[in-house]
Amino acid sequence: MTKVITTRNLTKTFQGKEIISNLNLHVNKGEIYGFLGPNGAGKTTVMKMLMNFVKPSAGEIELFGQRLTSQSYEMLKRIGSMIEFPIFYEKLSARENLELHCEYMGYYKPSAIEEALEMVKLQLTGSKAVKDFSLGMKQRLGIARAICTKPELLILDEPINGLDPVGIKEIRQLFQTLCNEYGVTILISSHILSEIEQIADTVGVIRNGMLVAEVALDDIRSQQTEYIELLTYDARKALYVLDNELGLKNVKLMDQSLIRIYDHHLTQNQLSKTLISNDVNIEAIARKNHSLEDYFMNLIEGDENSAEVDSTRI
Repeated sequence: MTKVITTRNLTKTFQGKEIISNLNLHVNKGEIYGFLGPNGAGKTTVMKMLMNFVKPSAGEIELFGQRLTSQSYEMLKRIGSMIEFPIFYEKLSARENLELHCEYMGYYKPSAIEEALEMVKLQLTGSKAVKDFSLGMKQRLGIARAICTKPELLILDEPINGLDPVGIKEIRQLFQTLCNEYGVTILISSHILSEIEQIADTVGVIRNGMLVAEVALDDIRSQQTEYIELLTYDARKALYVLDNELGLKNVKLMDQSLIRIYDHHLTQNQLSKTLISNDVNIEAIARKNHSLEDYFMNLIEGDENSAEVDSTRI
């Protein structure tokens, strides 16, 4: 499969501290790649290096099969980006800001500006100055600026920050359309794991500047384990009943009041009846599956010294 982004042992050192360590990223053409990691993990730094805003201390970057250098001006014209907080000319309108951006990029197709504004639902803002936009409107304008030059690759850092639920849904649908109908490759970071789970083909998880996993979401879903989650303030008593009355061994105490039951031969109703008949108070009981959040948290909370990249897709 054609790679749009490849990094090899990408490393960045700042003031004597290595903040990105030997990172090997692989983004395939036409996919949505979810880049996940806690705050300070290095997501934004990696994105800045991909855009030539920050120079690597070691390693190399390939975009579209070509090595990125300080002279890669034409290559960067094929990319749209929004990294950290989008900055605009506050006294100008949305349309005027996009016109200036297209002029800077050497992209001369006026209809593209109207199309981008319509895609992010800002086509009716008219002459309204950007300084009067809400945070959500500015995020939409940042996305419009990233897509208005018809890029082949989008690099988006937390693009749905500041959007309300309706806005998040609209932008999610926009990304899916860009990918599925226009063949745009999208690298997107977000702290909203449920959104990444809905749109991404692949996820890469970064922790302390190291890529600890890179895996197709379908592979994560195929490994999902069903379980029953029990919330009770009689956890010790519940564990005794599950073991001695029901013979359940595949049980895990998550915290002082939360138990996960992985044995499948009893129904939720059977469990409830037995627990209640043994005077165990049940606050909640539900059947669940492991999610991307579970997968992510297991990686992030794992032993830092044993972190290894899951290379099942490389």
